Amino acid sequence: MASDIDTTRPEERPQGEFRAFLRSRITRIIFMSNLLGLAVLLLGVLLLTELRAGLTEAQVRNLRTQGELIANLLIETGTVQGDPWPGLNEPAVREVLRRVLPPVAEGERFGSSGTRVRVFAPDGTPVADTDVIYDRLDETPLPQVGENENFTDRIERAAARVEYIRLTPWRPSITLQEERQRALLGEITKGQRLNELGERVVTVSIPIRRVQSVLGVLTLESADVERILVAERAAMIPFTLGAALVTLLSSALLALFIGRPLKRLAGAADRLRITGATRLSLPDVSKRKDEIGDLGRSVELMTEALADRIDANENFAADVSHEIKNPLASIRSAVDAARAVSDPERQAQLLEIVAQDVKRLDRLITDIARASRIEAETARGDPGKVDLAKLLEDMVGAYAPAPGETSDVTVLFERPAPKDAVVFGQEGPIGQVFRNLIDNARSFSPEGGAVRVAVRVVHEGKGGDFARAVVEDEGPGIPEENLETIFQRFYTQRPKGTAFGGNSGLGLSIVKQIVAAHHGRVYAQNIAGGAGTVGARLVVELPLAPQPKPQPRPPSRS
Repeated sequence: MASDIDTTRPEERPQGEFRAFLRSRITRIIFMSNLLGLAVLLLGVLLLTELRAGLTEAQVRNLRTQGELIANLLIETGTVQGDPWPGLNEPAVREVLRRVLPPVAEGERFGSSGTRVRVFAPDGTPVADTDVIYDRLDETPLPQVGENENFTDRIERAAARVEYIRLTPWRPSITLQEERQRALLGEITKGQRLNELGERVVTVSIPIRRVQSVLGVLTLESADVERILVAERAAMIPFTLGAALVTLLSSALLALFIGRPLKRLAGAADRLRITGATRLSLPDVSKRKDEIGDLGRSVELMTEALADRIDANENFAADVSHEIKNPLASIRSAVDAARAVSDPERQAQLLEIVAQDVKRLDRLITDIARASRIEAETARGDPGKVDLAKLLEDMVGAYAPAPGETSDVTVLFERPAPKDAVVFGQEGPIGQVFRNLIDNARSFSPEGGAVRVAVRVVHEGKGGDFARAVVEDEGPGIPEENLETIFQRFYTQRPKGTAFGGNSGLGLSIVKQIVAAHHGRVYAQNIAGGAGTVGARLVVELPLAPQPKPQPRPPSRS
């Protein structure tokens, strides 16, 4: 008998379970697929390439407009008519810048708003600088004593200290000296570079002209673009950290609820293979209402089916052993008796018994081999549509005697046969079903009797259409108590007057096995007559093959 195994032992946990959990391929796939989306989000937030390019272009236009206005104002008020060349009035230039550009608001870091403006003489000497004019200093405010900062405030303060996270590829496009040189040639220059604090700044240099003479260079620079990007990145940090936390938690939960049950199923299957058990039970997995639960239930049902098949094979082997011993015991007894008697007539009778038992043993072994092959053939074969009426008509024709010969039992096919008795299955095994039924009916029919074969199509509403094939004989019938047991293996009870040993008891069992594999049913009935039972009727019902739905015809063109 097949043994069972219950793998529900929650108190036992293999060592290194956490490491095995991390080594799981499905766990790695879950984490990687979740983190990949988060990485794309982070990359897009940190790079901000398109936003930076747009902001830079807008800031260049803004600086150029401011610079042209300031340069025109300086030409009118900040220059002097020298002899022989005009020049810059440095005090006037500083006064103009002080009046035109307001100082930074109190409490703000210098350069955090507004634009830094510088004026250079033709020889490169600084004439005016708004940072010097207003004595701007780099200050970092301290938190109030006893002030409670929340998590967001701490992140923003840390981002403000870091100031710039240079994750985007960037190179300065111009230096301050190159700007001055090109502006002194009368060219308005623009570009990006690093200032004294190492900040990325957008810069524009405009020549200060009076008539045709370049009296100096006006340089405007702003770090607002980078500060906007840093502020955007700092604002996204809490959301990014929250997304990362949610992604990690969801990955862990997915791995826990998907990867771990699959690992348990694999471990249970390995234990079945190692211990030799045949049944698997994982109630905590099979009770789930998802695909994992479906898989667990399918695995349990599969192992149960395999275990039932193993049990059936063990029972079959035991029955075969018992059935083979009976003719062997009869042969041994007849041989021993033949040795003990000297009467030739008695010895001839005993030899006839031996011959019958050998014939019986040969039939038994043949049917046993056929029964053992039929399940494998049914599982390996390719099913298709089978015209049951044509199959039975051809089979009945094979039982017809050759010209000039007669048959003890006639096999007849009832006509007309239906044309739509088409079932879905394997023609070989279905043919074996009706050969066994016809042979069984012929063995019980009296000499000169007939076996009748008929097929009909039965319609019993939606989904209930089937083909019904009937095999009738004119024998003594079947005892009412044995109408179901005749389909069991090695059933050999026969009515009085029939030859013993002509059947192995496996024919009808094979019939039931094949019909069940084709999702049909087989049953037996007695044929009642005026004087009682006048024969037996064996009925096979097989579902009809599905018919293709008719395609609607396209409307005809008029």
